[in-house]
Amino acid sequence: MVLGPEKEDTLKKPLDVQGGGQSMGAPASGEIEGNAVHPLGNPGVKHWQASYIDHGGLEERGNIFFAAVEMTRMPMVVTDPRKEDNPIVFANNAFFDLTGYEEKDVLGRNCRFLQGADTDPATVAEVRQAVAEQRAVAVDILNYKADGTPFWNALFLGPIFDQDGTLLHFFASQMDITERRSHQESYLQSQKMEAIGQLSAGMAHDFNNLLQVINGNLEVALIGAGPASRALEPIRRAQRATMQAGKLTQQLLSFARKQRLEPRSLSLNSLVVEFSDMLVRTLGDKLELRLDLRPGLPACTVDPTYLEMALLNVVINARDAMPDGGVVTVGTAVLSPERRRILKLPAGDYVCICVNDQGEGMTEDVRRRATEPFFTTKGPGTGLGLAMVHGFVQQSRGKLDIESAPGKGTQVRMVFPISEQVQAGADEGEAAQSPVRPQGSDCHVLVVEDNDDVRELAEGMLAMAGYQVLSASSGERALTLLDSGAQVDLLFTDVIMPGGMNGLQLIDKARQMRPGLPVLVTTGYMDELPGRGVRSEGLDVLAKPYHHQELLDRIKAALRRTP
Repeated sequence: MVLGPEKEDTLKKPLDVQGGGQSMGAPASGEIEGNAVHPLGNPGVKHWQASYIDHGGLEERGNIFFAAVEMTRMPMVVTDPRKEDNPIVFANNAFFDLTGYEEKDVLGRNCRFLQGADTDPATVAEVRQAVAEQRAVAVDILNYKADGTPFWNALFLGPIFDQDGTLLHFFASQMDITERRSHQESYLQSQKMEAIGQLSAGMAHDFNNLLQVINGNLEVALIGAGPASRALEPIRRAQRATMQAGKLTQQLLSFARKQRLEPRSLSLNSLVVEFSDMLVRTLGDKLELRLDLRPGLPACTVDPTYLEMALLNVVINARDAMPDGGVVTVGTAVLSPERRRILKLPAGDYVCICVNDQGEGMTEDVRRRATEPFFTTKGPGTGLGLAMVHGFVQQSRGKLDIESAPGKGTQVRMVFPISEQVQAGADEGEAAQSPVRPQGSDCHVLVVEDNDDVRELAEGMLAMAGYQVLSASSGERALTLLDSGAQVDLLFTDVIMPGGMNGLQLIDKARQMRPGLPVLVTTGYMDELPGRGVRSEGLDVLAKPYHHQELLDRIKAALRRTP
């Protein structure tokens, strides 16, 4: 808590004397008085923290200073601490404009009538301490207007004394900073979500490497155990657990906007209709699914598989919010320009999928935190559902919009920009077949992976299938092998390799040395690499953790494909 100087300390300052001694004040001198916003852009130097006047009447209202007080847009209040409960004895018209109260409802009352259910008690205590100690204070406090509307009030309060140092009044000016506060909270929330996203992505990348080693060695153990071994079932159970863990990391990557998407132009209406059977089964017998689809909805460009996963997650939340039954409505719409401005989306046209439920709704605090990973109000659950949805929508250049209130249900909108155009001649078809390349024992695969365990596992998998394997722990070492003239029929490389050349840079240099070299890349997640993207380069990506057979199939496919 930060208050202005004590009364005795103000008298020690050089006072600013005005009107031949009619009034004087203690300048702020840059001292911080509280945590409120500074209307000057700084704490201020020349404004007064405490005033000393030669008479304290409020009757003189025919001078320029009273006109200035009534003409200013800044709400102002004067209280009289000499009267019981320190009531308001003057308020200018700007105060009535701000609060919506009439003069008859304000004069004679303590300022606490502006407080409400969510006003911070600690802030109130700070103001009360300043009043009790006759000191200046500046705070941001949540107040309420006459109609019950909450607003953030930047309150500046200071004492007024007579020439003998007797307290006469408190003067308070105010400022509605609700919009500024909202922007600040939105910025802080976005920064927090970005930080959590970076942490989640890093964890998921490392965890995927661990899962690759665990699951790969389980597969090797399964092959070596033989069909009659009693170890088969325990190994399969362990495999199922590792793949389930892999799904959790994918949800983290979805939240962090690091998963690899395969967007294409599609109709949201068609996707909802085709997916409605799954939604009906998910909702069960107690809940009814209704569709409200706008005809002629423009297409948007999104990954249909991830969109279905996101829609399913939102519908599951709607189901869980209505344990006694009800109606879940899934609709599509064109986003209105007003809503686009509220969501601060770039100019353009947007479409959305809306999921409405009739559940108990969310408080504002819960609504703000709903997309945080691991935050959940349900007993069982990971708290990753809406986090994944949020990440997917953001990565698709859209916005997740949640409206909810206690007792009024919840509406979740997934907003996406419409497709700019459908590119003619999209590269959907299979590439022409290349001449037959070496297979099996005649094929030499260069494995590039910085993690020793993952690299050795890949070497073992390929060797078991009869491939000749060369390996390197970095891009630089791989280039040395290529430069030495070693036979390499396919490059199998990780993408993210900290501390040196990444996989995409390696591919560029390798193809400069050996044009047409087949390539297969693998990664735990696809980060935003500078100026490059795997999809834009037409490369095959094998996501970690991968299965033994999946690796072999993708190696064969890459060898068959013409570069």
